Amino acid sequence: MASPFFFVFLLSALSLENTYASPNYREALSKSLLFFQGQRSGRLPSDQQLSWRSSSGLSDGSSAHVDLTGGYYDAGDNVKFNFPMAFTTTMLSWSSLEYGKKMGPELQNSRVAIRWATDYLLKCARATPGKLYVGVGDPNGDHKCWERPEDMDTPRTVYSVSPSNPGSDVAAETAAALAASSMVFRKVDPKYSRLLLATAKKVMQFAIQYRGAYSNSLSSSVCPFYCSYSGYKDELLWGAAWLHRATNDPYYTNFIKSLGGGDQPDIFSWDNKYAGAYVLLSRRAVLNKDNNFELYKQAAENFMCKILPNSPSSSTKYTKGKLNTEFSPKAFQLLKY
Repeated sequence: MASPFFFVFLLSALSLENTYASPNYREALSKSLLFFQGQRSGRLPSDQQLSWRSSSGLSDGSSAHVDLTGGYYDAGDNVKFNFPMAFTTTMLSWSSLEYGKKMGPELQNSRVAIRWATDYLLKCARATPGKLYVGVGDPNGDHKCWERPEDMDTPRTVYSVSPSNPGSDVAAETAAALAASSMVFRKVDPKYSRLLLATAKKVMQFAIQYRGAYSNSLSSSVCPFYCSYSGYKDELLWGAAWLHRATNDPYYTNFIKSLGGGDQPDIFSWDNKYAGAYVLLSRRAVLNKDNNFELYKQAAENFMCKILPNSPSSSTKYTKGKLNTEFSPKAFQLLKY
């Protein structure tokens, strides 16, 4: 999906609104959240604001005898790619957790956008024991014709990972999304929050126990569209970091320590989660003085030095206006650190 980084940039910008008063970031935030309604798949509710959209994808999952309706279409396509969709959900949740008090009435709209994704991800995780559904649609056929989802006539192929065809990356990202969103709903809907967290734990265990990249299991069904180029260790770290924050369970502390150090990236994206995991884990080192996470605090600081303009170790290219193609996710990490 194209919007999560724009969304987190807007939330980050809200903290600067008093300094730069001209841009109307609140209106931009509202319209950014409205974008997600345009990406909805499934049976649309009566309060759908974008009236030019109708229900679609109502038979999704039927070829596998499961209900996989809902979720979001990817970009301008009619395919549901769970890998970037789950990352979008994680980032929406993180943004809401950190900036919810600044969002005013848009916080509820953010929760609605998150829940539209998590309801679908729960179906994917719970429909068939021992299997995680990770996408719906035929990307190769879909990309040959740009059409409204209400009118699509391309196959609604169902994709999944399993112990024999693992996908640690997509599973751990799904776990991260469910764990992060469980904290968003912890006070407003405790029962739903508990369901999200319980499912996150099971999906994370699946990711840990059955190691492998989903790109290898699903090949041309996800590549070159959303290959896991960075491997799956970053998602294992990212997913465990979110489960740790949601539960404070020492099991995740020990698992994180077992992974050791990782890549030293100068990017943060739907594919490469190392930087986000470092910033998330450094929170424990900074706020809780927990020496278990000192390694990740240093890694987070190294990341900051790589992306700051004019830093001696900067490896990021900027335009004359000091922007680059990954400005929004990087800005989010800078503000959080």
